[in-house]
Amino acid sequence: MSGLGEAIETARRARGLKQNQLADALNLGQGTLSRYESGLREPDEKTLGMLAGALGVTSEFLRRAGDTRGAMAVEAHMRRRATAKPTVWRRLEAKLNMYRMHSRYLLEEVSIRADQSVPTFDPLDGSPPDAARLVRMQWRMPIGPVRHLTGWLESAGCLVLAEDFGTPRVDGLSQWIDDHPVILLNDRSPTDRRRLTLAHELGHLVLHATTIGTDLEQEADAFAAEFLMPAAVIRPELRNLSLGRLHDLKRAWGVSMQALIERAHDLNVITTTQRTNFYKTFSAKGWRTHEPVSDELTPEEPQLPTSITQALLAAGLTQNEIAGRAGFANPTENTIFTTGLPRLRAV
Repeated sequence: MSGLGEAIETARRARGLKQNQLADALNLGQGTLSRYESGLREPDEKTLGMLAGALGVTSEFLRRAGDTRGAMAVEAHMRRRATAKPTVWRRLEAKLNMYRMHSRYLLEEVSIRADQSVPTFDPLDGSPPDAARLVRMQWRMPIGPVRHLTGWLESAGCLVLAEDFGTPRVDGLSQWIDDHPVILLNDRSPTDRRRLTLAHELGHLVLHATTIGTDLEQEADAFAAEFLMPAAVIRPELRNLSLGRLHDLKRAWGVSMQALIERAHDLNVITTTQRTNFYKTFSAKGWRTHEPVSDELTPEEPQLPTSITQALLAAGLTQNEIAGRAGFANPTENTIFTTGLPRLRAV
């Protein structure tokens, strides 16, 4: 597959289109589109423009993405449930790769001045909890609960993007854009789950930038647990657990009651029988899917994407120009970088 063909296929998957659907929409033969995507044939400028328009990007975006050193369609770290359909998470993986490229082009226009950085560790050199403690130390984080996790990530140059995935079965994905990490987060998840997903994906970014193994998800989970709930601090608070106590701890630590139960079990504060009894009660109350207190937690709202757009507007670029620099076909495609902005004037 050529780079251009890979870019076309990735953009098509990100739009949730099958090959025959895109071919029919453009009055192309599916075989012709298949040859474009496999690199056996390259579209002329007119056809490339038609493809780009249908995919919501510019022709230049597809060509530049195709010329990128290394593969455009890299495998993403992903926090998903076992019941998530492959068609869904493959589409989201393609979407993350598209956002990686859009972000890369915007970051060519504006520099991120980060107070910290996201370090990388080899899991063979220490345990995931060790890595979590080192990151907290490196970022000079206060002891105890993590307030505004998104802010800490953004201060380390991590680009957090949020949108509704259309399913609750995939929570988030992450990958690196050159020297900057990017996390794509499911906007429909409750705050406690979003926070755990952010910490989980940070674990992937820290531990698995270059590592390939079979225990990646368990390692990211272990990192997230120690990062959000440091054992030395939370262990005493997990003693004598009750439903009321779990409510209070959820408010204090910003994590789900189920995460607190798992942490207590992992730290040998409660027995397996006690853990099972808590979950039986949760099931009877319908809390396995909809926990109480979640609405009381402070939302995790990304600010950096909007700040990048604000900086470009302040530099004199119009909304159309910003969308074009990022490779979007028109400003309406650029919503993930403009969410939260005051209403932009029409241009």
